[in-house]
Amino acid sequence: MEDGRETAAMREQKRKDRQIGSKLISQNDEDRQCHTVDDTKALENTDSDIGLCGWILVIFSILLTLLTLPLSIWMCIKIVKEYERAIIFRLGRILRGGAKGPGLFFILPCTDSFINVDMRTITFDIPPQEVLTKDSVTVSVDGVVYYRVQNATLAVANITNADAATRLLAQTTLRNVLGTKNLAEILSDREEIAHSMQSTLDDATDDWGIKVERVEIKDVKLPLQLQRAMAAEAEATREARAKVIAAEGEMNASRALKEASLVIAESPSALQLRYLQTLNTIAAEKNSTIIFPLPIDMMQSFVKH
Repeated sequence: MEDGRETAAMREQKRKDRQIGSKLISQNDEDRQCHTVDDTKALENTDSDIGLCGWILVIFSILLTLLTLPLSIWMCIKIVKEYERAIIFRLGRILRGGAKGPGLFFILPCTDSFINVDMRTITFDIPPQEVLTKDSVTVSVDGVVYYRVQNATLAVANITNADAATRLLAQTTLRNVLGTKNLAEILSDREEIAHSMQSTLDDATDDWGIKVERVEIKDVKLPLQLQRAMAAEAEATREARAKVIAAEGEMNASRALKEASLVIAESPSALQLRYLQTLNTIAAEKNSTIIFPLPIDMMQSFVKH
């Protein structure tokens, strides 16, 4: 009963800790969003820094587009899908207004270029990682990560390849988080470990415009020798528990027999009735041999004669 109460108290404490952690994460998300907006505005405000030569090239590109109408219109009109955003670079600088799309947008053929960014949730498997736990046990752990591009401008301007960087960071984070846990915590607290990894990854990828939505631990593989040792330990524990239960049963049975003997000693006819009941039970099974018990006192009288 005490173990059950302690377990319930630990679960309640963990639930409260998760609620507090969720509130802190929500507050941190709001702060990161404000920080991301500021960074995006700083990148978008560089359109006015193209210089005099840049404006001359832009005006020349506009005139060239007007002179070659309607053929140039097919080079100016671009389309992005519902789940995509386009980052436009004018003379190498991000165009004011941020990401374009979905739908139609216009570019200047000579001075503008654009990059499409997929905004859908992306999933990838973390390859099995050989991790040394806190109690010096080597385990192989793999997982899965769900993330999406939250800010297309930062994902293009701040990092070369956001997908590859997130994959490598997820592997490193898995090793770092599991290295601080012992084997029992890894096997029992997968949800807490996944939550910790998600928070760490989300903080690290915030400057890249990446939002890590979910992290899951898929499988924990133990060495074969450790599996055998744990199986032997569990079997020994079960055998010890079975012996204790059998001993308790023998003790209860001996107490019951003692009480029955006291009742029979008070009434000698009860013993004879017990003999008859035993004979009735044996005869009901259609046995060819019937054992008839005789009182020891009767045998002693025959020995004396």
